[in-house]
Amino acid sequence: MIKVIVAGATGRMGQRVGAMLRGQADLRYAAAFEAPGHPAVGRDIGEIVYGEKIGVPVAANLEAVIDQGDVIIDFTFHTATMEFARFAARHGRAMVIGTTGLTPEEKAELAELARSFPCIHAPSMSICVNVLFKLVKKTAAMLGRGYDIEIVEAHHNKKKDAPSGTAIKLGELAAEGVGRHLAEVGVFSRDGIIGERKAGEIGIQSIRAADIVGEHTVYFAGPGERLELSHRAHSRDHFAKGAMVAAAWLAGKGNGLYSMDDVLGLKDL
Repeated sequence: MIKVIVAGATGRMGQRVGAMLRGQADLRYAAAFEAPGHPAVGRDIGEIVYGEKIGVPVAANLEAVIDQGDVIIDFTFHTATMEFARFAARHGRAMVIGTTGLTPEEKAELAELARSFPCIHAPSMSICVNVLFKLVKKTAAMLGRGYDIEIVEAHHNKKKDAPSGTAIKLGELAAEGVGRHLAEVGVFSRDGIIGERKAGEIGIQSIRAADIVGEHTVYFAGPGERLELSHRAHSRDHFAKGAMVAAAWLAGKGNGLYSMDDVLGLKDL
């Protein structure tokens, strides 16, 4: 039985992770924590997630529960995530990170920290989104440079980062598919008299509205036709499900930074 520690346990994703943990045969909800001063600290997480006590009080920090679990599941905020990763590295505790919005510097630091603990970090924990990643890169390579590539992503109005980590990853993979780098051809906003679209641009546009869980569409547009590859999330449960799969896979793995490609066996496809 793999003992799981949930970061940000009372947040939107923290609660969905907790809810799905209950149905897992090989995972157990062992500990929960929030930020110091959070009103849920001291309460039984079961009352919040399940409506009944399970004997797991919400702690005020990771340090208080680090010895109670085997793997930390984190869907919080990038600066908090990095603090948790540093602490996990010092204690050699495994970590599944679904947090988006990490800066390039933070990603580089995470890769270095992962030399001291096993860690999975992915721009999306969704199984279908990770299949979409493969399809987008292959489609870009097959269609070549004669097609305009545009990405539109939509999320709820509480999301803090834009574009989404998933949209950026889709852009990076599409660029790789046509032998380019997103840092050189990515266009993240358009306003005013911008002139004709430059050849080779990859546009990424963001929508933030109401309670949209997450939607991504990649357009490959050529003369007289276009191909659209889309993913639409119906709930946050599919992110939590992916995190469950990742946590179970990570158990017993050696130190290092892994991806959902590793977890799902997609690396060589």
